[in-house]
Amino acid sequence: MIKIAPSLLACDFSRLEEEIRDVEKGGADLLHLDVMDGHYVPNITFGPVIVRAIRKLTKLPLDVHLMITDPEKYTPQFIESGADKITFHIEVKKNPIPLIKKIKLLGSKAGLSLNPETPIESLDGFLNLVDSILVMSVNPGFGGQHFIETSCEKIKHYKEMKEEKSLNFDIEVDGGVTLENAQKLIQSGVNTLIAGTTIFHTKDRKKTIQLLKGTY
Repeated sequence: MIKIAPSLLACDFSRLEEEIRDVEKGGADLLHLDVMDGHYVPNITFGPVIVRAIRKLTKLPLDVHLMITDPEKYTPQFIESGADKITFHIEVKKNPIPLIKKIKLLGSKAGLSLNPETPIESLDGFLNLVDSILVMSVNPGFGGQHFIETSCEKIKHYKEMKEEKSLNFDIEVDGGVTLENAQKLIQSGVNTLIAGTTIFHTKDRKKTIQLLKGTY
């Protein structure tokens, strides 16, 4: 099943509850929350307080994507605030196993992400431990960027690894996901499309979500 995760970074935060309700009704499967600290990426977004507020507005699973230099320090706060999954970057945790175990011990799912320039094999040793792999298809930090085509090769690699070893993890892609490339990404092996601008910058969110899934 293809899942759609609207990225709240692209929504109108002055109408946050209304925006969440709209994508809920439109068929969103989960919400993607980008947390940036101004250090790991050149942008700052929000912290656990906002995640807690969002948790009160929806029953959709919250995938909190930590684009921060010290995910281990803040993970407990985000889980306590309502995160259903914590996704962090291999670039800041060369040995992610202790943090993966900590996340699961605290009752959340765990995801690993990698940036466009990070070697494809960086996650291979941990695929049996995580609930999802997030392929960044733009350079992290800002929304609205163009898709990096070489990301498809990473997606295909993880799909092959998943099938070869009979593993059970979601393959997510984040960055530059559009109606034009969604089906190509799905064919490459993605089962969770994270989209911000494509969803929130359109009037008919339900139609857009259906088009992304290929069910319209």
